[in-house]
Order: sequence, then structure tokens, then C-alpha cells
Amino acid sequence: MRKKALITGITGQDGSYLAELLLDKGYEVHGLIRRASTFNTGRIEHLYVDPHESDARLFLHYGDLTDGTRLITLLTKVQPDEVYHLAAQSHVRVSFDEPEFTGLTTGLGTTRLLEAIRASGLATRFYQASSSEMFGATPPPQNEGTPFHPRSPYGAAKVYAYWVARNYREAYGMYTVNGILFNHESPRRGETFVTHKITRAAAAIAAGQQDYLYLGNLDAIRDWGYAPEYVEAMWRMLQADEPTDYVVATGTAYSVRDFVGFAFERAGLDWEQYVRFDERYLRPAEVDALIGDPSKAAEVLGWKPQVLAPELARIMVDADRAALAATLRHEHGHE
Repeated sequence: MRKKALITGITGQDGSYLAELLLDKGYEVHGLIRRASTFNTGRIEHLYVDPHESDARLFLHYGDLTDGTRLITLLTKVQPDEVYHLAAQSHVRVSFDEPEFTGLTTGLGTTRLLEAIRASGLATRFYQASSSEMFGATPPPQNEGTPFHPRSPYGAAKVYAYWVARNYREAYGMYTVNGILFNHESPRRGETFVTHKITRAAAAIAAGQQDYLYLGNLDAIRDWGYAPEYVEAMWRMLQADEPTDYVVATGTAYSVRDFVGFAFERAGLDWEQYVRFDERYLRPAEVDALIGDPSKAAEVLGWKPQVLAPELARIMVDADRAALAATLRHEHGHE
């Protein structure tokens, strides 16, 4: 029997790369998507096969993390061997504007999903997408034993979800793991996240389509990795004999200013001529430095990162320049 996986947040950056990985490994993949009047499946369209076709192995289901009854119905129908819970209101800055909604989805959504698994009586393995934002103000380097000190409603909601996942493991003997992933990026990263905002701007400015890039705190230090490598770590966590929690990171530290430099250099530009400060992008409570210690993941899972921030910036700028060139060709009727 082929394995079945259910992915919440399948239309996001990580969900799309994870779906690719699992399909490559022969899984049948089910994804939870929210009903919307516009198509929001762009990141997974290349994977989609008409479900009427006999070789279809990717199936999408409407549902919402605020509807526990629907989650039980869906789990009972799909009967997944593995559940990867990636869905969340995942934007840190937005969580200050929508703190209650962030708690309802990012925090309580995890409880609803775990309770649905328990109520369904399924012996499924559960992956909780935890975040380096849970560490917040705690000084780096951060590992699995580092105390949490979240500095945003998003970070606080993720701490709640982390402890709920651990509680279901310890109280009910469920196979639940927390993957504490540090920042990970790719050409599929949402366009409002700072790395993609930077690489898109570098591409647009180089093409004469944009004049300036407005950013907030350039001194924030982050540990940036490559999303396709991080979803491999998620999968490995659920293959281990015993459930436990892991930090997934590169162990390297770069500032936002460094990332801007890498991106603009790739586009052949001097960033200092084009970057402007805008205080609207500052967070009410700043997280100064997140640098992960991934030694447990290396030791237990054999997982090691390959792509670091300088190469990551180059990959993203190249993809953004190619996408922009294709758009401009199309607009000028050269397709």
C-alpha cells in the first residue's frame, strides 16, 4: 500500500515543495485548501493531475482550521499515515495588526487538528510547523533546549501550538513532532516577506521597472536557509523511530543588510543608491538575532543544509529576473 499524507497549507511555499517531495517518494498526497473566489493554487499547479485520471496522486479538499467538524470528517475519509501541519497566519508583522485571527488559526488551529486526529482514532504521525520566532528575544544560538521568549502575536501563537503538540504526545502517546524551522526562503516565498521583497526589487530596479526599495530594520540578524532542503527535514522527522523535536537551521548569521547586498550585487547594482528606510516596516517589538543550532537534526536525522544566504539570494534574484523578463516580453507581444 502506498503511503498517504495530508498537508495543511499545501498552497504555500513549504507545502508546494513538500508535496513535490512526497509525490517523488511515491506518496498519495492530500491537501487542505481554503475556499476562495480566486485561484490560489499557483505554486502547485505543475503537480496537479485531473482527479478523474487513474494516475492522479494529488487531491485537494476544501476545509478550514477554524472548523473542527470538517477536520474530523476529512481525516476519517482520507485516513492519512502522516499529517504535515503547515497552515497558519504566518506573517510576523501582520500578526501585530491581526492578533486575534493569528491566535485562532496559528494557535487554536493546531489544537483542532490534533483533537480531530485523536477523535478519529487514527494512528497517524503528526508534524507541527514550529518557528524560530518562538525564541524571539532569547540570545542566540538557539537549540531545542533554549527557552522561548516570543516577541509577536505570531511567535506567541506558535509557542502555544508547540506545547499543545507536545502535550498530545505526552498525554495520549501520539506521534507528534515539532520542527522548529528557522527562516527558509525560495523563489516561491510570499512577496511580502523581506527576502522576496528584496530580490524582486533588485530584479525590477535592474530592469528599469522600479526606482527604490523601502525597508525597515536592516540590522536584524537571521539564519536563512533554502526551503526545498527544509521540507526534506520535515519528512525525515516523521520517519524516525521515536517522536521528538528538532531545530532546522544553517547555523549561519547574516543581517538584512547583508542579504540586500548579496541580492543587489547579483543584479549588478550598488544597493546603497536604491534602498530607503521606512519606519512603517518596523515591528512594535523587534527580534534582533535568530541563529539556529541544527546539530541534533544532523546527528539523529542525518540532515545538513547545503545552500546558505549568499547563494540563496542569487537563486532568488535569478528566478525573479527570469520571471520579470517573461512578463515584459508577454506585455510587449513577443510571446
